[in-house]
Amino acid sequence: MTDFTMTKDDDGVAIITWDVAAKSMNVLSLDGAAELNGLIDDALADDAVKGIVITSGKKDFAAGMDLNVIAGMKQGGAQAVFDGIMGLHHLLRKIELAGMDPKTKKGGKPIAAALPGSALGIGLELPLATHRIFAAENPKAKIGLPEIMVGIFPGGGGTTRLVRKLGAMAAAPFLLEGKLSDPAKAKSAGLIDEVVADPLAAARAWVLAASDADLVKPWDAKGYKMPGGEPYHPAGFMTFVGASAMVHGKTLGVYPAAKALLSAVYEGAMVPFDTALKIEARWFTNVLMNPSSTAMIRSLFINKEALEKGANRPEAPDQTVKKVGILGAGMMGAGIAYVSAMAGIQVVLIDSAQESADRGKSYSADLLDKAISRRKSTDEKKAEVLARITATTDYAALEGCDLIVEAVFEDPKVKAEVTAKAEAVIPKDAIFATNTSTLPISDLARASSRPEQFIGIHFFSPVDKMLLVEIIKGKQTGPVAVAKALDFVRQIRKTPIVVNDARFFYANRCIIPYINEGIRMVAEGVSPTLIENAAKMMGMPLGPLQLVDETSIDLGVKIAKATRAAMGDAYPDAAVDQVIFKLADQGRLGRKTKAGFYDYDDAGKRQGFWSGLATEWPVEGEQPELTQIQHRLMFAQSLEAVRALQDGVLEDIREGDVGAILGWGFAPWSGGPFGWLDMLGAARAAEIADDLTAKFGDRFTTPDLLRDMAAKGESFYGRFGGAKKAA
Repeated sequence: MTDFTMTKDDDGVAIITWDVAAKSMNVLSLDGAAELNGLIDDALADDAVKGIVITSGKKDFAAGMDLNVIAGMKQGGAQAVFDGIMGLHHLLRKIELAGMDPKTKKGGKPIAAALPGSALGIGLELPLATHRIFAAENPKAKIGLPEIMVGIFPGGGGTTRLVRKLGAMAAAPFLLEGKLSDPAKAKSAGLIDEVVADPLAAARAWVLAASDADLVKPWDAKGYKMPGGEPYHPAGFMTFVGASAMVHGKTLGVYPAAKALLSAVYEGAMVPFDTALKIEARWFTNVLMNPSSTAMIRSLFINKEALEKGANRPEAPDQTVKKVGILGAGMMGAGIAYVSAMAGIQVVLIDSAQESADRGKSYSADLLDKAISRRKSTDEKKAEVLARITATTDYAALEGCDLIVEAVFEDPKVKAEVTAKAEAVIPKDAIFATNTSTLPISDLARASSRPEQFIGIHFFSPVDKMLLVEIIKGKQTGPVAVAKALDFVRQIRKTPIVVNDARFFYANRCIIPYINEGIRMVAEGVSPTLIENAAKMMGMPLGPLQLVDETSIDLGVKIAKATRAAMGDAYPDAAVDQVIFKLADQGRLGRKTKAGFYDYDDAGKRQGFWSGLATEWPVEGEQPELTQIQHRLMFAQSLEAVRALQDGVLEDIREGDVGAILGWGFAPWSGGPFGWLDMLGAARAAEIADDLTAKFGDRFTTPDLLRDMAAKGESFYGRFGGAKKAA
């Protein structure tokens, strides 16, 4: 099987078609690159060929580089990575120069790219090396360089070419943020050249009419000057100084790809183009050999994609949801209704009062209005989505629903009541899911007459924005219920993890200790500013104090009371309660009341820490070292993740890492708690945990699993292979 094929027509146009067998989108492999290289040589050497068009045999152009190829190169070490990247650079440079005379820049053959759909990563870097890029009028297509999102940066010449084409400032959103654009916006930004109805025909016509001057890239022409100025140009100097400050401000030094990208751009801008490509390749090699890139690619691409495709789905017939009933039209229920209707599912939204049900439906209307104002939706789309939602108080409307999602108050009695009402109406084979963040699924299932069809589905708020959904198996939950939940999550385009029933399940089990550790330190006299910045310098998106303000302090009080009632004398968080109970008593419930650990203005914008914190909990004169604070915050989460695996709550470390990043933002650069512990090494992690235990208590006790791995010199991904169970 070949990835690239070539045909030559009577007019002298060679059409090279990229079509990787058994793949829904094209990805570039080393064999594929070698095939393309051979075809380019053939076409350039054939006097009958006047020009070349590179296109795709699929609806999209390409998704990027085959990550298995990257993994294979890494096994050969840094030199193998560098040589592989430089081989790709040589191929793309050959396309760019197209056989032209090195001095006169004449005699080359025009080469164009015809993009039928999305072009991502190397799927854009290859077209950038051609002389003209034609894209189809396809508003659903995405064009861009998203590599930074998985811990690397465009290393196939995309960084160097885009900066030289657009200038550092204009290229920044596409390189440093991974911004993707539809074809029309990509043309406006300068990424591509033409948007046409038939890109292949337009590209073919262009190569037949192109002149020598049309083939010379600006950076290969005499007198080229970089748009916006080079690093030591008066204008360019300020651009690069500002970019450096911006990158450090956003990453705080924990994302190596962003810093390496900026270095490649800065250094490359001061040398000739071919030297700049070598610099780009060296920095790309540096990033690829960093364990952070391995961890991010593994969690945010390979593992995430595997879970979304049903890696842990039990054997069961297709469980596509046709009609979903949602009980409770509050913020969670309304959000679930919205994402379901957007996915094309018929929705019955029930609440105790018609006014409440209607308000829940209007939540979807408001989101769609916002999308319309941003030109991301239309009035027709809004009408179509809203028509799928029936807002009512009548449980009889649930007839025919194959899935029920209960999203009423976190009260077992209320949940039991609506469970019984729904089961009296819905089909015998319907699956009943409860959306809860804390209540045990097995206990709630007692209200069901069919516990094997009862399951937990924990959505994160706000539902329309959060990517993770936690599926919780009760003691009697059957495989069909799990399959139904997984298929539903796939339909609404979220990422699922499946865990077993236990207090706080997985996500809250890990995030609550993180929040609590930050609050403990406030009580100990650690500077709140130091606490929050220590967390962010480890890559956490929010410090623990800001996070509890966002989720609301009264919710923390409610969870604390319930946990203390359940655990009795074993309850470990009395020191935390002294802080949050006092804040709650003063009406400081977090951002929603514009008063918590932070003060807020009338618009709800944070204004800095509440001045009363220093009065209630004075800051000690001698502060702990930054590393100690970071270890406390990171180990509070990571050790709990290990215990969840050890206890069988987690069955797959892939779900533990992906769930941590998507659920509460665990340091994405690390690949998740298990990825982070693997970077430290089990022996070092156990040593740090022992030290924390001696200084701060049993909550940092090294789990037996970690201790055993330390003794055997094992890693989590080495021992569990990405899919094996802890048991």
